[in-house]
Amino acid sequence: MPLRILHISTRLILGGSQENTLLSCEGQARLGHDVHLAFGPIFGPEGSMLDRVVAFNKQARSAGDGSARPITTHELPRLVREINPIKDHLCFHHDLERLLREVQPDVVHTHSSKAGILGRWAAWRADPRPAIVHTIHGPPFMPVEGGAFMRTKIRLNNQLYTLAERFAAKRCDVIVSVADAMTEQFLARGIGTPEQYITVRSGMETDAFLNARPGESRDEVRAELGLDAHDFVVGTVARLAEHKGHDDLLDALEADLRARADWKLLWVGDGWWRERLMHRVREMGLEKQVVCTGLVPPERVPAMMRAMDVLAHPSYREGLPRTVPQALLCGVCPVAYDVDGTREACRDGVTGRLVGLGDTKALGDAIRRLAEHPRERAQLAQQGRDECAQAFSAEAMVHVLEDVYRMALDRAGRARAGTGDDVSAGPGPA
Repeated sequence: MPLRILHISTRLILGGSQENTLLSCEGQARLGHDVHLAFGPIFGPEGSMLDRVVAFNKQARSAGDGSARPITTHELPRLVREINPIKDHLCFHHDLERLLREVQPDVVHTHSSKAGILGRWAAWRADPRPAIVHTIHGPPFMPVEGGAFMRTKIRLNNQLYTLAERFAAKRCDVIVSVADAMTEQFLARGIGTPEQYITVRSGMETDAFLNARPGESRDEVRAELGLDAHDFVVGTVARLAEHKGHDDLLDALEADLRARADWKLLWVGDGWWRERLMHRVREMGLEKQVVCTGLVPPERVPAMMRAMDVLAHPSYREGLPRTVPQALLCGVCPVAYDVDGTREACRDGVTGRLVGLGDTKALGDAIRRLAEHPRERAQLAQQGRDECAQAFSAEAMVHVLEDVYRMALDRAGRARAGTGDDVSAGPGPA
């Protein structure tokens, strides 16, 4: 039976969680569901995925054969990422409550922390209450680091997020984790109950990564980027933003980049830290060693990855970073910090190399070893390619979400009827 599904995400920028959300919407629209997608204002250098929604809707309408229904979009002007008491209050009491009255969804599926907290609460208060699902794409909790003031600030923020997530978990039927590590971390903080959680791998369009399109071979893309066929290229695909680890990569490879003209960094993406990072590159005298593409369309990411010898992902927090399995699908070996769910795709010595969080020496050593042992690099990438082709398809994700929604609808129905155990109730009052 077709469902009316309302997805709520904080920002529809270019990013892994947003791509996951949009692929879910597209897959559900192809199955005949009435899909709605709500999001906050899109601005900034990270780019937007709204054009993809527009293109999908145009194709769905022109097909005229019922193979897919258009996705209805709703921009919520006061749904912002930062904590903002005034905007948060107005978003909850006006934007979200009005949207829920208008759409009358069967299922509300929230994504990201801010949309997840406000969206679950608003859906819980709606009449009639829909089934409520939330996906954890990554942890909102930051590593405690820096000086005394910064550590105190991070601990306070982490505690606030913990309290808010506990509150929201009690107003949710099913919590989806993109990695087992997310479930473990949230339960360790007393967020939700074990029965609420299910792991659903973040799906992606695997064919574009497995098979190069004409004009997108390794050598062709390198020539386009000004890279030599014999260069050793260490790439990143990430926003140029705090905690993505670009500074760590410069620290780890500074000596190598100075000593070897054929060693290059390829940074794919843009962000608020671009100017600062490129200023540092110039101060280090490494302008000729670092290629920064800026924003590229999502469909060009596989081509950019094929130009790399190693994908570096020294991010300080992740759910399960899509960049890692995407690189493996392209036949590129990853080196990453061992944080959160990263090890569920990049298994050290099996499908890539993992190093400790913030250990720039180990990061550099791992990359240098892969540079010196190309056969080992290829073997790790091939093993990962075989595994990820099965585990990370968008079709598999959408199929599992159908079961998740049925589970959530059953639990919501029992809760409304006052029968059975309400797994979202938690151990006590919020």
